[in-house]
Amino acid sequence: MSITAPAGFVAAGVAAGLKSTGAKDLALVVNQGPTYDSATVFTANRCKANPVLWSQEVVKDGVVRAVVLNSGGANCYTGAEGFQTTHAVAEKVAEQVGIGAIDVVVCSTGLIGLANSREDLLAGVEAAAAGLSADGGADAAAAIMTTDTVSKQVVVEGAGWKIGGMAKGAGMLAPQLATMLVVITTDAVVPAADLDTALRAATRVSFDRLDSDGCMSTNDTVTLMASGASQITPPLADFTQALTQVCTELAMQLLKDAEGADHEIAITVLNAASEDDAVEVGRSVARSNLFKAAVFGKDPNWGRVLASVGTTQAAFDPADLDVAMNGIWVCRASTPDQDPSLVDLSAREVTVTIDLKAGAERATVWTNDLTHAYVHENSAYSS
Repeated sequence: MSITAPAGFVAAGVAAGLKSTGAKDLALVVNQGPTYDSATVFTANRCKANPVLWSQEVVKDGVVRAVVLNSGGANCYTGAEGFQTTHAVAEKVAEQVGIGAIDVVVCSTGLIGLANSREDLLAGVEAAAAGLSADGGADAAAAIMTTDTVSKQVVVEGAGWKIGGMAKGAGMLAPQLATMLVVITTDAVVPAADLDTALRAATRVSFDRLDSDGCMSTNDTVTLMASGASQITPPLADFTQALTQVCTELAMQLLKDAEGADHEIAITVLNAASEDDAVEVGRSVARSNLFKAAVFGKDPNWGRVLASVGTTQAAFDPADLDVAMNGIWVCRASTPDQDPSLVDLSAREVTVTIDLKAGAERATVWTNDLTHAYVHENSAYSS
């Protein structure tokens, strides 16, 4: 049930004709209240798609009553006509469910520069509105898939309240946020300001730490809506912990479905002078094509890890760094230690641990290996 597991939400996913395959490509999620508090975070990319430009205005008052999402086209760099299409979609949702268009977040995903058929979108909204159901979460999650091979859904239960989430994403996974659309729902009673605080705390250690290919999307949107239908107000710390679990589980599902990947890699940086240093070091390694290609080839080439660490501004002594791969400390004090042949990279999950010996902070960044399949999929994406 994912996004419709919390009380107060209905959803639908339909085929609007945007995908040539005839697969579902438009989703609608509606908050039926009694409250409509919300929080949203968007891509940090300065080149933003029309739906993001529209939705940034929608969310300013902390009220969102519906989210409409389409796959099959990003509606990015499609000119004034593209923005008008976004506006028309919001107006159609508002008309169909009896709310104001200014309370409708619009999300799109797919190829940049592709103009979506307004006629198909509007007809799809009508069909989705007619099919709204408390059992519609799975269809909605399927409708937002692009190169995803599976839908991404999660439900976490609190003490009498729930959080549900759905996500799409398999490529262009890099902060901030991670191409990625996420809708999260809760029936807890949480004011908009607290939702914003919790969402930013949760995304900071989940989606923002997912750096699969270093490519930042123009469309990333994570919207959290609270219906208040449980009539329970949880402590903010408890709610934030559950929300962080939802975001982390969805991020890991995105990671496991990354385009063409053979390995999921967790890079943990220990004993950094600051958390920012730890993230910078982890991200530098995650974006090293040399390191990622080595993991694809099952080669525990720790020298490529140290070379990446050295490109950062983090505090450390270049002559005193430790590196482990899958628990084998292949490097101690910046010199060879355990035999790299002991590192088994045959399994999908790979861990890299880097000890900076400069403080007490730590962070984990997640990435994938660089494979032939990734290159093939992205070389053929437009065609």
